[in-house]
Amino acid sequence: MESPILPSENELRTGETVAFHVVDTPAPLRIAVLAHLHYPICPPYAGGMESHTAHLVKDLSDRGHHVTLFAKEGSNPFGPGSEGKAVGVLAETFTVQGYPDEDRRNHQHHVLDSSMQDAVRKARDGNFDVVINNSLSPVPHVHLRNIPTLHILHTPPLPRITAVISKRSSTSQMHRFATVSESNSRAWKQWLPELHVIPNGIDLDAWCGEPGNRINPGTAAWTGRITPEKGLHVAIAAARDAGMKLAIAGPVQDKEYFNSLIAPNLDQDIEYLGHLGQEELKTLISSREVFISSPLWAEPFGLTTLEAMASSTPVAALPSGAMGEIIGTSGGALADGSDSAALAAAVLRAAKMDREAVRQRAMLFTRERMLDGYEALIDQIVPRVRSARQNR
Repeated sequence: MESPILPSENELRTGETVAFHVVDTPAPLRIAVLAHLHYPICPPYAGGMESHTAHLVKDLSDRGHHVTLFAKEGSNPFGPGSEGKAVGVLAETFTVQGYPDEDRRNHQHHVLDSSMQDAVRKARDGNFDVVINNSLSPVPHVHLRNIPTLHILHTPPLPRITAVISKRSSTSQMHRFATVSESNSRAWKQWLPELHVIPNGIDLDAWCGEPGNRINPGTAAWTGRITPEKGLHVAIAAARDAGMKLAIAGPVQDKEYFNSLIAPNLDQDIEYLGHLGQEELKTLISSREVFISSPLWAEPFGLTTLEAMASSTPVAALPSGAMGEIIGTSGGALADGSDSAALAAAVLRAAKMDREAVRQRAMLFTRERMLDGYEALIDQIVPRVRSARQNR
């Protein structure tokens, strides 16, 4: 089966009719979703994985599926009236450290793996039709071998997962693997040659700017997890070089990094606003001339970049990972290099871009298309769905 394909920018600009791979609505399924256990799945989300998981389970539930989320305690992604439920498998009080020493890292792995084993046991014993593995744990790859499972890969290859996959002569016919970008797919192909690309999607209407929203000239925004690989210090330097005031929002997940490289640079032009909710983020981003995305790692996707584009705010980005795939030629400007000077030049180019064209680029990445892709892969490994369709 082909992976879902996005229409080209030219097709969008010319208004031509675009043919998508449309998937029939499948018969309702009992679905177990395994979350990444570092943080609860609740707003304000700790990062893109938590946001993705929340919207995934809610959208599957809204499509009529019976969804159970296995996650850290304190998770509550389902809206009022939903039949979905969240099952806590790790205490909310357990704090995951981003960069612990070896002893603490081993202890942390033990706690997280034990909790994921509990989640997998519950999923195996719960009479579910299919499991969606939305975690970063090797445990589901070991203990769900004969259970219909869709694995969604949100990161570059992780040694603990590739160590499991590489020991197998082939992947199970009951498993399917998807990742979020062509860039990330290339990194995984060594271990998973039959890997489907299903780009992340967002609720575009939830991020559109308010009508008549005032754009503040000479201003930029940066949002996301504050960790070294997200490159906030490079974004700050680029904003200064470009003569832009910068507003920063997001959770501090590496306090040493924040205290040493970010806090000393805060002043009247570079402001940290804290960890904001979606409405506050939308107001902030949509009022800025430019959004800066500064990943220093092979960014697998970049939901904050897409959220900015959906807010009609052009993006200036470092050329890392999937940034070019998301931005294209109309969603922003890709830096010619990986330093702050190149990013500053991209900021100045992005500020001149057509904001409506930026929004149009974001419209390629909808949650509906993402869910259609997931359901199409699930349909391959849950035979009763095909039978139900044939017998209508």
